[in-house]
Formats: sequence, structure tokens, C-alpha cells
Amino acid sequence: MDIDFPFHPDGRGHSAEADYAHHVRDMIEQLVFTNPGERVNRPDFGSGLLQLLFAENSPELAATVQFTLQAALQRWLQDVIEVRSLQVAADDAAVTVHVGYLLLRTREELDASFTRAI
Repeated sequence: MDIDFPFHPDGRGHSAEADYAHHVRDMIEQLVFTNPGERVNRPDFGSGLLQLLFAENSPELAATVQFTLQAALQRWLQDVIEVRSLQVAADDAAVTVHVGYLLLRTREELDASFTRAI
């Protein structure tokens, strides 16, 4: 059973479920927006993206985020996905992360984009 993120009840009052592809996308989103130290018993889980949001927005910031996120995806989700592409863009007031990946279980190629305003 794959529980939907963020957690919420479904129409029957049970924990809402997600299909496998949606669940993996949720795991990537959690990894992108979790700061190391936030997870109990996993103090090094996360990408650190939110810690960098208060830095001056620049190409250097985007490169740093891309490097740390690539390492986090490899460490925490290597048994679930194969990262095919990873792009981080720093615009005037936002950071956008685009991940192209292959689901290892189903061999399905998917894309996910996440944007956070600075």
C-alpha cells in the first residue's frame, strides 16, 4: 500500500492511497523539500534546498542545488529510480527543479517539476 502525500483521509475515512508512479513522485518531492535534520532517525535525509533559499539567487545557487540534489537522489532513491536528467533553474523569485527519471520497477520514464518561490 502506497500512502498519498501529503497525508489525508480518502472519502471512506481511510488513509488515501496513491498508485506507484504517483507515490514515487511524492518521495522525490519529499526529498527535494526536506532539510537534513528534519527527519527522525534519518538526520541526513533531504537535499538542503530550503536552506539555500535565503542565499542570493544566482546561477551558482542553481549549480549548488543541482549538485546536492543529485547526490541526495542517488543516495536515497537509487533502488527506486534512475535519474535521467536533472535541471535546476534560478529565476528572479523562484527555484525550479526538473527531474527526468526511470521507474526501475515498471521501466516507465517520467518527469517531475517542483517550484519554490524565494
